[in-house]
Amino acid sequence: MAPRWLSCSTAVFLLLIHVAPVVTQSCGESPGIPGIPGTHGPNGLNGLKGVKGDPGEAGQPVRGQKGSPGPQGPPGRPGLKGDVGLPGPSGIPGNPGEKGRPFNPSNQQKSFFSYKRMIAQTPVVDTAIIFDREILDLDEEFKGESLPNGTFTCVIGGIYFFSYHVSAKSRVCLKLVTGSDSDLTLCDSSEGFLVTSGSAVLELQAGETVSLQATRYNNIVTSQSTSHTFTGFLIAPTA
Repeated sequence: MAPRWLSCSTAVFLLLIHVAPVVTQSCGESPGIPGIPGTHGPNGLNGLKGVKGDPGEAGQPVRGQKGSPGPQGPPGRPGLKGDVGLPGPSGIPGNPGEKGRPFNPSNQQKSFFSYKRMIAQTPVVDTAIIFDREILDLDEEFKGESLPNGTFTCVIGGIYFFSYHVSAKSRVCLKLVTGSDSDLTLCDSSEGFLVTSGSAVLELQAGETVSLQATRYNNIVTSQSTSHTFTGFLIAPTA
């Protein structure tokens, strides 16, 4: 409260001082001293927005001197695979290889058989079909394996190929049996007579047996003029 009273007193005092010279001037006295300047008033309001000026001259970009090369960056990702190029020129022929050894069939591992059936009897069901006659009449050194009771016994363990051809009427079903297991059963049918065949590749161990057996669904022709064949041979030994 006191500061406000003092400010009012100061204002009255200054007013009296300012009026006094006017009175004294009218009486012919000398002018008084200038009063103390008043405080600044508040800022005025913003004026109206001026008119947009003329555009300046277009500046030219300043290009500095070329800097020194930076460090090498990491390798980029592989690009797309390009087209196949033209074949190159033929290379220089290599040196001749060593002369091979003379081929001797008697030194090769071999195992095969090929028999036909000339028996005029219907085969017994689930029993090895007997093939009683060799198809090829070969020298002793090339002679195939025997087929006692229609059963082949493996001597050389390896991969073997077996096939058969039979003639039948209406339908026939035969099975290829390894030991006591039936590896596959093949069937065929026709309104009249038919000639059917089947084949398989089997891996055998030494001592295993393979036979072709009839099932109850067959009408194998037993005429003397008709032959049935059973063939097998070693493709590659594994032992």
